[in-house]
Amino acid sequence: MSKVFITDTVLRDAHQSLIATRLRTDDMLPICGKLDAAGYWSLEVWGGATFDSCLRFLKEDPWERLRKLREALPNTRLQMLLRGQNLLGYRHYSDDVVRAFAKRAAANGIDVFRIFDALNDVRNLRVAIESVKAAGKHAQGAISYTTSPVHSNDQFVAMAKEMAQMGCDSIAIKDMAGLLTPYATAELVKVLVDAVDLPIHLHTHATSGQAEMCHLKAIENGCRHIDTAISSMAGGTSHAPTESMVAALRGTEHDTEMDLELLQQIGMYFYEVRKRYHQFESDYTGVDTRVQVNQVPGGMISNLANQLREQGALDRMQEVLTEIPRVREDLGFPPLVTPTSQIVGTQAVLNVLTGTRYKSITNEVKLYLQGKYGRPPGQVNSLVRQQAIGNEPVIDVRPADMLKDEMHNLGEQIGQLARGEEDILTFAMFPEVGRQFLEHRAAGTLHPEPLEPQPAKEGEQAPPTETAPTEFNITLHGETYHVKVTGTGHKAEAERHFYLTLDGMPEEIVVETLEEVLLTGGAEGAVVSKSKGGRPRASKPGHVTTSMPSTIVEVKVKEGDMVNAGDPVLIAEAMKMEAEVQAPIAGKVIAVHIAKGDSVNPNEALIEIEPA
Repeated sequence: MSKVFITDTVLRDAHQSLIATRLRTDDMLPICGKLDAAGYWSLEVWGGATFDSCLRFLKEDPWERLRKLREALPNTRLQMLLRGQNLLGYRHYSDDVVRAFAKRAAANGIDVFRIFDALNDVRNLRVAIESVKAAGKHAQGAISYTTSPVHSNDQFVAMAKEMAQMGCDSIAIKDMAGLLTPYATAELVKVLVDAVDLPIHLHTHATSGQAEMCHLKAIENGCRHIDTAISSMAGGTSHAPTESMVAALRGTEHDTEMDLELLQQIGMYFYEVRKRYHQFESDYTGVDTRVQVNQVPGGMISNLANQLREQGALDRMQEVLTEIPRVREDLGFPPLVTPTSQIVGTQAVLNVLTGTRYKSITNEVKLYLQGKYGRPPGQVNSLVRQQAIGNEPVIDVRPADMLKDEMHNLGEQIGQLARGEEDILTFAMFPEVGRQFLEHRAAGTLHPEPLEPQPAKEGEQAPPTETAPTEFNITLHGETYHVKVTGTGHKAEAERHFYLTLDGMPEEIVVETLEEVLLTGGAEGAVVSKSKGGRPRASKPGHVTTSMPSTIVEVKVKEGDMVNAGDPVLIAEAMKMEAEVQAPIAGKVIAVHIAKGDSVNPNEALIEIEPA
C-alpha cells in the first residue's frame, strides 16, 4: 500500500509546542465535527503535558476532557503519548498503577498508545505495552530519536526489533527536537522498514525548518504514517503543516485522499482560536537551527521560555541553551524528551541562575544518577554523581522491579476526594497539584488561569475579556514588588480568589476577611495577601534561601531543632522539579517563615538558623 496516512497533533503536541499546552477543551469541541470528517488516521488528543496542564492551569478534569473528545470524534482514532513506566508523571510508577492507567485510558476513549521511554530503556516499556494489548488497543512503540557519541541507527534497529517482539503493532520514530535531517531520515526509515514487518510512523518537529523534507524522504523509503499539525498551529517548534503535506502528495501514488478545502476551514478556525492565547506565545516560533546543537525539543522550548519569563530571566535563554548540552553530557547523553528534558533543562537553569554549576541539584537529577529512571545511554560524569548522591548505590535492575503495588495506598491517601479510580490515578500522577485540584473541585472553587485581553487594534475598542488587569508597585520591608492583577473569582464566594503576578511569578491568593488584606486598589479591589512580603530579607549566613522563585513542597524542620550544615531543611519546587535546600550552617532553628504551599523568592529568609 502506498497511500500515506496522517495523524494531526493540533489537540496535543502542536499547542504544547506553541502556546505552552494551554488550549482549553471548550476551544477544541466546536471544531471536532470537521476534524472527525477530515479522514485522519488518528488525532493526537491526550497525554504528554496535557494532563498536567489541565490540572495545574486550566482547572479541567483531564479524564472528562478525554470523554468529551471521544463523544465528539466518534469516527476517528484517538491517540495519546504515554511515557512508559512514567505514564504522564515525572517518576516511575509501580506495575499495578501502569496497568490501571492503561485500562482506564482505553475505557475512556484512547485507541492508539504511543509508548516511549526517555532513555530508550526497553525494560521500561514492557508492562505498558502488555497493558495496552490486554485492553485490545493499538500499542505503538516509539524510539526517542537523538544524536550523540553513544547513539546509532544500529541501536535504534535493535530497539525496534525488541519492541516488535513485545507485541507492538507499529513503530514510531519520535524526533521530539526536530533533529532529523532529510538524508538521515531516509537512512533510518530504510533500515527500520527492512528490519521489522510493522508500519513505521514519523513524528518530527519543524524547529530547524526541515520537517517537510524529512517527511518526503521518509515516504520515499517506505514510511506510510506521518504526524503533522493544521497550518495555523504548525511551524516553529510545532510540526509540518497538514495542508502542505496533503497538497504535496495530491495526485501521486501517496495521495492522502484528504479534503484540502475542509482542512483549510479547520486551519482558519484555529487561526482565530490561537489569538485568545497570545500571552502564552513563545518567542521561539520561527526557524531555529540552534536545535541541531542544543537538542531542545519543541514542547520544552516554549515552556522553558514561559518559565524563564515568569522568573524575569528570559534574557538568559541563550545561556541556558548553551548549558543544556553540557548537563546532558554529564548525565550520559539522555535523549531530551519528557521527563529527561525537564530534568536536564531545569538543572541547566539552576546552573545558570545560581552562577555555580551544580550548586543546587534537583531531586530528580539525584534519582536519575541512582538509576531510578533506567539505564543511561552513556557514562555519567563521576564527579557530578559523587556531588549529587555521594556513595549511595546505583541500581542496575528495571526501576519498577523495586516498587511495591501502590494503588491501594494511593486510594487511602486521597480518601473521599476521589470519586473513583480515575481520581486516584490523577492523584498518583501529580500528588500536590492533583490533590489541590480535587479539593477545589469538591469545594466548587475551580477557576482556570485567566486569559489576558487581546490587544485592541488602532481605533477599535478592546474586546470583552475574562480579566480586569491592574498593575502597581508595592514596597514592603524595604523591598519593592511589581504586582499585576490578572483576574478575580466571583464576588459571591465566601473565599474570593485573586490571580496575579508578583515580579513576574504567577500567584493565586484567597481573601476571606478585610483584615487579611494589606493593600487594595482599583474598582474591584486589586489584592495582595499579607502572606506576601512578610519575610525578612536574607542577610546573614544562617538565613536559608532558594536559588530561584519556587513553591514550598515540604518543611523539614521546626523552631528549636538543631541542624548540621548540609542537612536538608526544606524541599522547594521550581519548573515542576523538586530540590532539597540545605542548612548553610550548623546551629539552632530560631525562626521558620514558610509553610507548605507558599510561594517564595530568592532574596527572602525562609528559615533562620543561629550558629551553635
